[in-house]
Amino acid sequence: MTAPASNHLADTLGRPLRDLRISVTDRCNFRCPYCMPAELYGEEYTFLPRSQILSFEEIERLARIFVDLGVAKIRLTGGEPLVRAHLPDLVERLAAIDPAIDLTLTTNGALFAPVAEDLAKAGLRRVTVSLDSLDPAVFTAMCGRDNVHPDVVLGAIDAAARAGLTPVKINCVVQRGVNDHTIADLARHFRGTGHIVRFIEFMDVGTLNGWDMSQVVTAAEIVDRIGAEVPLEPIEANYRGEVAKRWRYVDGSGEIGIIASVSQPFCGDCTRARLSTEGQLVTCLFAAGGLDLRGPMRDGASDEQLRDLIAGCWSFRRDRYSEERSQLTIRPKRRVQMFQVGG
Repeated sequence: MTAPASNHLADTLGRPLRDLRISVTDRCNFRCPYCMPAELYGEEYTFLPRSQILSFEEIERLARIFVDLGVAKIRLTGGEPLVRAHLPDLVERLAAIDPAIDLTLTTNGALFAPVAEDLAKAGLRRVTVSLDSLDPAVFTAMCGRDNVHPDVVLGAIDAAARAGLTPVKINCVVQRGVNDHTIADLARHFRGTGHIVRFIEFMDVGTLNGWDMSQVVTAAEIVDRIGAEVPLEPIEANYRGEVAKRWRYVDGSGEIGIIASVSQPFCGDCTRARLSTEGQLVTCLFAAGGLDLRGPMRDGASDEQLRDLIAGCWSFRRDRYSEERSQLTIRPKRRVQMFQVGG
């Protein structure tokens, strides 16, 4: 498919629209304290009713418009996306929009292994799996579930590799005093496998995770800890806007990534838009809200009208929260929560 000239869409800082992250559900089978703490999202919590969640048809329609505006990569997120029934059907719909689309999925891995082959056959290209520690006790503390073992997630990674969804990326949120003492073990486990562990600085996403700067293990410290065992050297990004800074082992045994939005903000290269579970266009992970697309779509808006809404929203975008964080004396009290828009 030849992209039309109209896809040269840029915001007020000159950042193009290239990536779309779609949250297909606000529900999750984990209760990670840094995202969906169990004390706030217990059995009594009311998630969105089905009527308020975008249907697969609606997601496909909006995705086509985003692709027409220049999006080249689509990532399915949640909540936990595999909590949503029949997800391979959505993958097949999105893959059919354009064979060149980089179609990916982020998952906690607990439900992934049984559907890995189906997702790959439907058109999924790659998968990112969350794994915060190999230590069972630490893993349990960070996923908020007593009945899940890290071996289940390791099985998901193996299943992804068998299905050809490689290289598998493994996301690890690093929180001081919680799992930072296990990051070298995680790096060691995947070194030489071809998979890429990406260590993520603990971020102040949403308003419910009790974030404090003292809990952040910076990118520099992460590199020092892992490099003390096997020396590392920085390498160039694969493309503009790549979230993780790349580091490779000097001995050639692989690479790791560091996502450092706290200590080394990368707002200037952010090309990501987010479509929330209920159909809001959110232009920053740290935003207070978004632009409703579900309402106009269900009220009969044409593709051209929806396109104009999206293009207008992006064209006026000026978000750069991570760069401004250190200048703020008071953190915003109203934020979109991470499980509503994915990571």
